[in-house]
Amino acid sequence: MPLPDAALVLGLDLGGTATRAALFTLAGERVGAGRALGGNPTSHGVAAAAQFAAALRAALAGHDPRRVRAGVLGMAGAARLTSDPAVRAAFDQAWSAAGLRCPWQVCSDAVVAYAAGTAAPDGTVLIAGTGAIAVGLRAMTPTRIADGHGWLLGDTGSGFWLGREVVRHTLAGLDAGEPGPLGRRVMRELIGTTEVAADPRRSVEAVIQAVTQAPPVALARLAPLVCAAATAGDTGARALLAEAAAALVATVARIRDERETTPLVLAGGLLSGDTPLAALVRAAVATRWPGAPVPAPGDGAAGAAWLALRGLPQVQAPELLHRRFVRGADDALPPAA
Repeated sequence: MPLPDAALVLGLDLGGTATRAALFTLAGERVGAGRALGGNPTSHGVAAAAQFAAALRAALAGHDPRRVRAGVLGMAGAARLTSDPAVRAAFDQAWSAAGLRCPWQVCSDAVVAYAAGTAAPDGTVLIAGTGAIAVGLRAMTPTRIADGHGWLLGDTGSGFWLGREVVRHTLAGLDAGEPGPLGRRVMRELIGTTEVAADPRRSVEAVIQAVTQAPPVALARLAPLVCAAATAGDTGARALLAEAAAALVATVARIRDERETTPLVLAGGLLSGDTPLAALVRAAVATRWPGAPVPAPGDGAAGAAWLALRGLPQVQAPELLHRRFVRGADDALPPAA
């Protein structure tokens, strides 16, 4: 049975710090959007359902929720939602309380990030934000994964990794009595001063205390500082970014054949924008996989909404609507037969 013209699809990107929702018509017109605080149940447990509900309400405002025919939720650690009965019940309750009667599906944030970049069913996505992971996909399904091992064991080249390495750089400089320009930037961020104590060990201990009194992943907040310093010409920051870029490309190489020409989507806060790390990674990717498209991802919630559209059996050739969903533009239609 064909779907009515008024049918809608809903996508959500549930992150640890923000939850985004997007509501689209089947033609790819965004008609609703919502945003709330972190709604990932892996990091927030049952409490994440309240943010999920808030984003839903905002996106559905002014629309009949019964028009929604499918929804996709993308998140890291999706297994927590599907395997924890209390969390699943809280999300089910939020979904039904919003007036939604259609089914919803959950998928990994890597699939959503990939779908936000390309409609090609096969390819690779490299994500570098607080953490770092590379995922190979076939038919929009993850088949191979590298890194994503967490801050203690991996996430090499990530925001956390950059933050830890720049603090190490700072401590080494303080041990020698001169932290240098980059180290002084770190000191200002962590302890509020660029002045080295008469006994440099006091500054070392102050930096260590500032780091150890916060959660380990909070080091990721120093990654933008490294990027800004590199842009300003700091050689130490540039060296760190070069090392991070090499590590990220090496992560991809563990799961991607050097002859592969499928798309390689760069996602996450450190790679999706105009950052010096993104420029280094793009250049390295172009050298290592010269035939591969490297699309930048659009909005993750829009990618999730497109996946919801793709899952409707009545919709023909959803790939032709992909760019309208994620970038507000049309894909070229095939020539008439």
